[in-house]
Amino acid sequence: MNPTKGCLVSLLQFLLLQVCLSRDTLSANESLADGDILVSSGQRITLGFFSPGNSSKRYVGIWFSNSSVSVQTVVWVANRDNPINDTSGVLSIDSHGYLVLFANNQTIPLWSTNLTVPSTSNSMAQLLDIANLVLVRQDTKVVTWQSFDHPTNNLLPYSKIGIDYRTGLNRILTSWKSQDDPGTGDWSLKYEPEGSPEMVLYKGQVRLWRSGPWDGDKWNGVPQMSRNTLFNASLVNNNEETTFTWGLINSSIFSIMFVDESGFLIRATWINNQWVKLYTAPEEPCDNYGRCGAFGICNPYTAAGVFICSCVPGFQPKNPNDWNVLRDGTGGCFRNPGALTCRNGEEFVKIANAKVPDTSVAIVDMSLDLKACRLNCLGNCSCMAYALANESSGVGCTAWYGDLVDTRVFTDGGLDLFVRVDAATFGRQRHPELVEDNSSALVRFGDSSNDEFDDSLPSIDVNAIISATKNFSLDNKLGQGGFGSVYKGQLASGQEIAVKRLSKTSRQGTEEFKNEVKLMSKLQHKNLVRLYGCCVHREEKMLVYEFLPNRSLDFFIFDRTRRSLLDWKKRFEIIMGIARGLLYLHQDSRLKIIHRDLKPSNVLLDAAMNPKISDFGMAKIFGDDQTEANTERVVGTYGYMSPEYALEGLYSIKSDVFSYGVLMLEIISGRKNNDYHNEGPSRNLIGHVWELWRKGTALDIADTLLGQTYPPHEVQKCIQVGLLCVQEDPVERPTMSAIVFMLGNETTLPPPSKPAFILKKKQSNLDSSTTRSASSINDASITNIEAR
Repeated sequence: MNPTKGCLVSLLQFLLLQVCLSRDTLSANESLADGDILVSSGQRITLGFFSPGNSSKRYVGIWFSNSSVSVQTVVWVANRDNPINDTSGVLSIDSHGYLVLFANNQTIPLWSTNLTVPSTSNSMAQLLDIANLVLVRQDTKVVTWQSFDHPTNNLLPYSKIGIDYRTGLNRILTSWKSQDDPGTGDWSLKYEPEGSPEMVLYKGQVRLWRSGPWDGDKWNGVPQMSRNTLFNASLVNNNEETTFTWGLINSSIFSIMFVDESGFLIRATWINNQWVKLYTAPEEPCDNYGRCGAFGICNPYTAAGVFICSCVPGFQPKNPNDWNVLRDGTGGCFRNPGALTCRNGEEFVKIANAKVPDTSVAIVDMSLDLKACRLNCLGNCSCMAYALANESSGVGCTAWYGDLVDTRVFTDGGLDLFVRVDAATFGRQRHPELVEDNSSALVRFGDSSNDEFDDSLPSIDVNAIISATKNFSLDNKLGQGGFGSVYKGQLASGQEIAVKRLSKTSRQGTEEFKNEVKLMSKLQHKNLVRLYGCCVHREEKMLVYEFLPNRSLDFFIFDRTRRSLLDWKKRFEIIMGIARGLLYLHQDSRLKIIHRDLKPSNVLLDAAMNPKISDFGMAKIFGDDQTEANTERVVGTYGYMSPEYALEGLYSIKSDVFSYGVLMLEIISGRKNNDYHNEGPSRNLIGHVWELWRKGTALDIADTLLGQTYPPHEVQKCIQVGLLCVQEDPVERPTMSAIVFMLGNETTLPPPSKPAFILKKKQSNLDSSTTRSASSINDASITNIEAR
């Protein structure tokens, strides 16, 4: 026999075998025995027989192909409550066109598609790449049944949960009994259509958690949904159906939402060869349904020792002992005795960032705006509260006509909930007790009319700030920086703000503070945080900024889970946005500004993850002809300061360029410059990147969480620009205008020269808690640094 011909025959047989094994359809004259599989056309999804966990029982299921997700993850089970005890199972299409499962030559199927109307003998089953098994009439191509309509514990991308009013089909997710048993478990996720539709997690008939209503962009009780770049979601609520579905922005990603065996709703994504949880519900005490009872508000951000439950204004606990001693708020609240709430001068008190109450007692009118909603509610004595129905469009009215149950607050996200109160309560709410954030003593600000203040500065009244921040409540505290604390607030107009309250021991004096405000009031750019105004009152100095919900850049890029949400496209947009903001400061604004403290914590992110440079406490104004300045007081953050500034006190626009280069390399790698540890000659991230660049392997620094989804040439270009920015000689560093051009265009880049601060650290006494320190870097001593 010709060996070449034999090889060709063998190869042909092998290819035919592969085609057979990889079939994605099951026709009427075919069957699928235990050991056979169907594989979707894109090789992403597999259907076959499996045994879960340590069980020996056999089930027909669908899972992600092992070539895509190495851990077998079953997303649908046919015979979940009727397992097969051996390998005799056979899946086929019967004479009526039903998909049926038999075992041990039985005459009654263990499972069937069981269509109400017979299909046809000319049916075909097909496994789709979206993990949907469909039964199709081959003559008309009409789908007569699909697994998406009969989910087990998973809501997969492009599938639905909810009710089809035309057929009466109600798609419900139900947990497995255990990891070894996919049978119908105790926990279920249902779509409740009453009032404003919500998803509700049950144990049996008991409510455990609810999603909150759809606000046009996300579930009101799941603010995390608006902070990702992986998913899009939509709601359909009309006479034909009330359903929720979600999809993937990047179709190459594997992601699931499921109810697990312990009663948690989990959304997870396959990243770096493992399932990474993006969020879990319920996750904290305030997520538990009715944690604070009727007319109670749950706040998980209270100070240590403070009960998480409080009553809505005008109400008090039904069982004070349960609240104060047992810390049990489920009994709820009742209206203050003697309070009149209808047609007696009552008004509405706003609860900001709220997960609004259970909407089963609510009525939605999409024809009303918020103003009309208020008037309607005020004119009906049974109306207890109202809120905007669709936040993204700014229209629609949701009004509650019963007990307000399961209300909680978030630090950001949520909706404004307006609760009806009597006139006396409303008056008290306008003048709350003023409590200092670090003690229980009462603080009362006097008349501010005698304050020395420059009328040319944008000024905000101290009482408005006190009211907006609830007297600088710990619940409103966002964080603390080098010059004081930052609080979230909401002005009477509804405008959300961030208030930087300078500490009384701050090194920033009143004149320096006023100069900073004058500077910031003249800057307007989409990549700079906007300053609304300031307040100087006796010894108090406060800056009022726009509030940005996604915190700072370091919150994302230095956290493995959150960093995984930033694909390369979003990281590049952040890199470009920061560059444009700096270009505006250096060149395009009316003033020439040197920031002097650019770092990830000083780059804030808005709701769309757009970057905004913040914290201009150390910024300096340059004259048009000025190129550099000198200071004996070096203030900045170790790891981001340029060598000429750290060692000699010289700063210029090139100092900011150096900081930008460090920041860019951190965004690309997901690593901190100062926290980099390596046994090689490098002492920091800059040095490590330089080593890889010289070896021709610079792409090795790219964050492993990016996988292979990034364009190598673009990442390589960003690394090279980053190295150009951190060159030791400031003259060799590019300007921000050159950087923006290089990043936005295909052009030949110059080769970088040796960066600064790249040798192995020999000795370090640098202490971030001191204002004078010394460190041996590049064999030179850094002194007189105010580290932050």
